[in-house]
Amino acid sequence: MNDDRILLGQGKQPVYLLAKYGNRHGLVAGATGTGKTVSLLVMAEGFSRLGVPVFLADVKGDVAGLAVPGVTNDKVKQRVAQTDVEGYVNEGSPVLFWDLYGKAGHPVRTTVSEMGPTLLSRILELNDTQAGVLEIAFKLADDRGLLLLDLDDLRALLGFVADNRKEISTTYGLVSAASIAAIQRGLLTLEREGGEAMFGEPALELGDFMRTDLGGRGVVSILAADQLMLKPRLYSSFLLWLLSELFENLPEVGDVDRPKLVFCFDEAHLLFDDAPPALRQRVEQVVRIIRSKGVGVYFCSQFPDDVPNEILGQLGNRVQHALRAYTPRDQKAVRTAAETFVPNPALDVAAVIGQLGVGEALVSTLQDKGVPAPVERALIAPPRCRMGAITPEERAAVRSRSPVGAKYDTRVNRESAYEKLSGRAATAAAPSRESRDDAPRRGEIAVPAPEAPRSRRTGAEPPAERGAGGGLSDIIWGTKRRQGMAEALAKQAARAVGSEIGRQIIRGVLGGILGGSRRR
Repeated sequence: MNDDRILLGQGKQPVYLLAKYGNRHGLVAGATGTGKTVSLLVMAEGFSRLGVPVFLADVKGDVAGLAVPGVTNDKVKQRVAQTDVEGYVNEGSPVLFWDLYGKAGHPVRTTVSEMGPTLLSRILELNDTQAGVLEIAFKLADDRGLLLLDLDDLRALLGFVADNRKEISTTYGLVSAASIAAIQRGLLTLEREGGEAMFGEPALELGDFMRTDLGGRGVVSILAADQLMLKPRLYSSFLLWLLSELFENLPEVGDVDRPKLVFCFDEAHLLFDDAPPALRQRVEQVVRIIRSKGVGVYFCSQFPDDVPNEILGQLGNRVQHALRAYTPRDQKAVRTAAETFVPNPALDVAAVIGQLGVGEALVSTLQDKGVPAPVERALIAPPRCRMGAITPEERAAVRSRSPVGAKYDTRVNRESAYEKLSGRAATAAAPSRESRDDAPRRGEIAVPAPEAPRSRRTGAEPPAERGAGGGLSDIIWGTKRRQGMAEALAKQAARAVGSEIGRQIIRGVLGGILGGSRRR
């Protein structure tokens, strides 16, 4: 490598990836065990030495070897000689470890608002109707000034929407209880899978993915994805969100001498499996335009046709490892790979793909004026880092030197939709509880409480407590919190008035009184 190119390997002539075309995207494909990861390591190291930050997802745990120097053995020495690598030394690259769950690296968080309803609907596996209700909820949050930071905020918002469905449906569109329940079930599933760790603050700042060290080398950000891969939708949606954030926030820079960032999608087929047309269109749009923002996107997958044709046509730099045509699916993939390369009269690409050994690849990169070079069969150069996993102690040592640990390792929880909506609910519930306590029970007649006795001399009310007399007064007349005997008797009398027996008793009592007065 010199100051403007990366040596990928050696064929009949050296094969280079030019730095100024590094943002024209690329593809690394091949069957399992053919050397795709080694090619990614060589590219990541090369970009890092050029001062270009790199983002990689570590699906199997072996990409973490970029952080520590490799070990030279006879096999490595032989490959160095075969590929004419100048100044080869074992060395690691500056690395930051990240982990969505915060275990194997710094937590990577975003907020619910930044994720947006479209990608969140994909994560929750919602249908079109349910996704529409989620859109309404996000619009309502925007209009009411409610911050959606974590899943608690979203649950509180959905509860508010459920309680006010009729009013919200009139203004924003139909909201059904069934759709809200489906979204809440999806959130429960996401939480059970550990997805709630992705939402919250402090949220990731893209600038921390675009760092260089004191020596000017690009920092390689490695996302631990061995556990994340068990949730394919969460994995692909998170990476797509990250790419979309880069697209929306980075400024236009046009053609640059070196990329501002290189972004690698490992297991790229997960991004497109069962993806709705709108999502594919979004990925295509991002890949087409993000080049002008100085970002190179590199997909890594087993088969080239894992990437849709409209996106595959945007990938100018290609490294194709061996494919074994054992099945009709494999044979189709071989034909696709052969057709996407610039022909080389000296190579039968379709035949050679099945003959490549481990560490060999068919390589075609953009050369002068952006013209793709004819495909070349090449031995891939050896990386300078360790080709394999690192120990927990080595990972901990790298994390201890991280410049961003203090910024992201501690979660922050500030006031947001959950706190605001909970406060409103508590305020609304307080007067309703008081009114329920004061209201007469069913079948009762509301009778005003009798006035407290007043002093014959002054007409003033007796004090609340006055020795034993005060206690007796409380028992008879009651207090603000407890009714007295007089009030209880009055209520019983009122109930009696409403009954047939009560009417007879009253009639008899009144008759006795009136009769007695006549006799007198």
